[in-house]
Amino acid sequence: MKKLSWFNKVVFACNIVVTVLTFVAYILPFLAPKMFPLLSVLTLILPLFLILNGLFFIYWLLQLKRQVMLSGLILLLGITFINKFYKFSSNDIEKEEKDFTVMSYNVRLFNLFDWIKGRNVGETILTFINEQNPDILCIQEYSENAKVDLRVYKYKAIFMEGNHIKTGQAIFSKFPIFNQGDFKIPEAGNNIIFADIKKGKDTIRVYNIHLQSIKISPDVNEIEEHVEAINQSKSQQVFTRIRDAFKKQEQQAEILVNHKKECHYPLIICGDMNNSPFSYIYRNIKGNMHDCFEEAGKGFGQTYRFKYYPARIDYIFADKKMKVKSFSSFSQFENSDHFPIMTRLSFIE
Repeated sequence: MKKLSWFNKVVFACNIVVTVLTFVAYILPFLAPKMFPLLSVLTLILPLFLILNGLFFIYWLLQLKRQVMLSGLILLLGITFINKFYKFSSNDIEKEEKDFTVMSYNVRLFNLFDWIKGRNVGETILTFINEQNPDILCIQEYSENAKVDLRVYKYKAIFMEGNHIKTGQAIFSKFPIFNQGDFKIPEAGNNIIFADIKKGKDTIRVYNIHLQSIKISPDVNEIEEHVEAINQSKSQQVFTRIRDAFKKQEQQAEILVNHKKECHYPLIICGDMNNSPFSYIYRNIKGNMHDCFEEAGKGFGQTYRFKYYPARIDYIFADKKMKVKSFSSFSQFENSDHFPIMTRLSFIE
């Protein structure tokens, strides 16, 4: 440290702070948010910490300084986290007749309230779904008031609430649904529904989840416009809102995990988790299932339309009894604040 210039001493001090925060973020997926609700916010920006550590690593490496070991070690420890953020290669296995496809899509009420101007968004979404033709379709923020006709699906499980505008979630299937239900979770926004589906000789339970939103604007410009006006009180309100959302998500996740323990069928879990793949919520719900993006995706796998940051908060998890043969995130299809995702699966014989 003594041999460093004053500038490098400042850089190394910043390096230490970032490294400590990164290490804390590594631990948080193993700790329930109710224990450290405000610290859990760090899991949302873990990719930023990984990028900063990468820059520090390059900076010290170019100078052949031993300080390179600090960020090098933290990056080595977090190599599994990097795989959740970015996939360098995809795994697209040849299609077979036994395969089936599953799509998850938060459609934002099919643009019922005209958030996107000048387009017939509902019909565009319907055309897209018909073109992709998934065998099982899980929709979050579904509303029959939008009058989008999905009659191609013979079987459906739809659960909605509301007085004038009914909204909720839906599971559509080309295979018979013989059992269905939803979770009534008090004081928590959104919901979880499920359907038991018969595919030939196999039975599948599909969960469609939409966890409590943390209500962060998808437009960074909107955040920047309010930066100057923000004060300590408003900042505290933002953290309080995120803290409370994480607590409610934890409650929803625990109910789901306990419910699926009683199921003896192979599982598929789809939906909008409103949380990152570095979170306790993600780890708890995923359990030992496949994250279909990690198995067969490529790139960032962005599922939420957030400027300058490729957020992945929508997931499809598949049972270990299934093989993930392909995965797609349609980030070019901007007809909601979320992007549709789809996977192709088959049972392991």
